[in-house]
Amino acid sequence: MRLLNIITFAAATVAAPFPLPDGFPNPNYTQLLSIEKLAGGFLPNSRLPTSLSKNATTALKLLAHNEIFEVAFFNELLINITTAVPGYRPNDTAPLDRAQLIKNIEAIKNQEELHAIAANTFLVSAGEQAIAPCQYDFPVTSFKNAILFAQVFTDLALGTIPTIQLLFSREAGAAQRNVLTLGSILGQEGQQDGFFRSTQRKTPSAAPFLTGASASIAAKVLEKLTVKDSCPQPISDLGFGTLPSLSIDDEAKTAPEPAWPNFISINPRSTKPSPQENRLSFTVVGLPQSAEFNPSITYLSGQTEPYSVNAFITNPINGVNASDVRHFIANGPAGAQSNGLTIALFTRGLGPFDTIEQALAVTNAGPVLIEMD
Repeated sequence: MRLLNIITFAAATVAAPFPLPDGFPNPNYTQLLSIEKLAGGFLPNSRLPTSLSKNATTALKLLAHNEIFEVAFFNELLINITTAVPGYRPNDTAPLDRAQLIKNIEAIKNQEELHAIAANTFLVSAGEQAIAPCQYDFPVTSFKNAILFAQVFTDLALGTIPTIQLLFSREAGAAQRNVLTLGSILGQEGQQDGFFRSTQRKTPSAAPFLTGASASIAAKVLEKLTVKDSCPQPISDLGFGTLPSLSIDDEAKTAPEPAWPNFISINPRSTKPSPQENRLSFTVVGLPQSAEFNPSITYLSGQTEPYSVNAFITNPINGVNASDVRHFIANGPAGAQSNGLTIALFTRGLGPFDTIEQALAVTNAGPVLIEMD
């Protein structure tokens, strides 16, 4: 019997909330002072770059997209709590001190606003257009799932920002200083992730070395959480390419609410020691027949090298039914995988892969996000 704790997220499309009452994304001077006060600090005032490389520009645009997404999420979360929407009422947030909770979420929202404003300021200074908000699908209908969702996308940000820092370390002049700005954002995201985890009665820090990701993985996750055709500057235009959707099946299919198909939460204390006894079921839509050769699932966890297992397709093309929907099973993450975020990719071959980039080069679908907590 499988012993997986699966958290299901009901899909709930959020109408575009922008501009916010505080003027975001384009606050005036007085509004900006108020945002900074609630955020607990100020925008950087160091010299801005006048030019950026193509790679750095793309990464910064993705960062701006992500920060605006986070602003929209925390704004909606704050409204749901303060107006006591079902699922966010006092009994849903107990035993937390509700006044302190609201203060914490308000601070995080305003801090994310400053992150987005800073990213757009860098872009405009370098002669690029500021990123405008989209509309988003937040797959949560309760405080419990909202905090878990916040943990997941913050974990992904923590894995992605270092790769953006690496790009900026290769820039010249004022642009290179953005490495330090990104480092301060990285620290802030880590602090708030500890808050999300402790709110769920988890250890505030998941693991000694957190899972690395990439800009392309982050872009694909963010695009799936964005309402189609709602972005003035589509995330797809950033050039990270497209992949068939990889989703997780299993008990999520019988959950009382529709699940977020790209996520599963596993409690390692309740899983069996052998990964073979904790097999996962996946679905891919739009998979080319060529991708059925030597299929595998590759897991990214901590700072260890990517780890691959065989994937077994259960409905191969038979020449009669050429459906583009593929179902397959694979062993779950090994018991030695780190706590916190693990990323699953549908790949060709078992590697070995020395880096995330090598695994991504042979990725046919994905990603799926797995929380080991």
